[in-house]
Amino acid sequence: MAGAPMQYAAPVLLEAKALKKRFGKLTAVDGVSLGVAAGSCTGLLGPNGAGKTTTVSMIAGLLVPDAGEVLLSGRPLRGETDPLKRKIGFVPQDLALYEELAARDNLAVFGALYDLAPAALERSARDALALVGLAERAGDKVKTYSGGMKRRLNLAAALLHDPDLLILDEPTVGVDPQSRSAIFDNLNLLRGRGKGILYTTHYMEEAERLCDRIVIVDHGKVVADDSLRGLEKLAPPTRRMTVALEDTTSTAWLDELRTLAGIEAAEVANHSLSVTLDDLAGAPKVLAFLAQRQQRFTHFATERIDLEGIFLTLTGRNLRDP
Repeated sequence: MAGAPMQYAAPVLLEAKALKKRFGKLTAVDGVSLGVAAGSCTGLLGPNGAGKTTTVSMIAGLLVPDAGEVLLSGRPLRGETDPLKRKIGFVPQDLALYEELAARDNLAVFGALYDLAPAALERSARDALALVGLAERAGDKVKTYSGGMKRRLNLAAALLHDPDLLILDEPTVGVDPQSRSAIFDNLNLLRGRGKGILYTTHYMEEAERLCDRIVIVDHGKVVADDSLRGLEKLAPPTRRMTVALEDTTSTAWLDELRTLAGIEAAEVANHSLSVTLDDLAGAPKVLAFLAQRQQRFTHFATERIDLEGIFLTLTGRNLRDP
């Protein structure tokens, strides 16, 4: 169920191996393993309470695992004060910004925490603000920023020390479509520079768009770890096509369609024909049948399983709280 073994063409920046974490009687993370290669993005998905935040906290060095280990460029991470953590840039879900300070002053604070020399900090802050599209607002107080601008500044703060690995925990919560698109553009640019990205999100379309590999966790365990194409094989195949018909005044031909070999079901509703086939390779046969009966149509489509469908198949459809 965990998918294909992890194989990477590029150098591996992060390996999390069999991580476990308990809080009292609750096992929050139970043997989670994942990896991120240079220039790639790994998505970490799961329902509420699945163990994503705890896993990310252990990888970032904020929590010590009860078992397992985190390797950064092949070297084990040893607690909160390990200098190896400088390889990580962490973008938390909760905004970590000083509202009363200007953007450049916020970055100066974070740069000081990274112990950057003044000249290096000035250069890094300038480059980071330019990357996220905030150079012209560098002198404005953060409290005047929109939610999307704050998210972009949060990303800039994580880039000051030029980390190899970026960990982003729900970085687009509550942002407008333009800011979301800008963040995606920034991340793709960073991947092009060889950065590795670990990305948690509840937005399935984001994972489909950004991630080379997707890890799905549930009840603290990995239930799938593969490329999107690989994950598609874990879900039941979809074998349905829909055809938008110009005229459904008469559907006397519908019973005849149902008798064709390979047709499992056929229904017409709201000027749309829905057909379930034993194999989508039979779709041309349906279109030929309609043409022979002079049934004109404006378009047709075949369904494919998307990441949301795969996610629900693997984790269940019932809403549950942490």
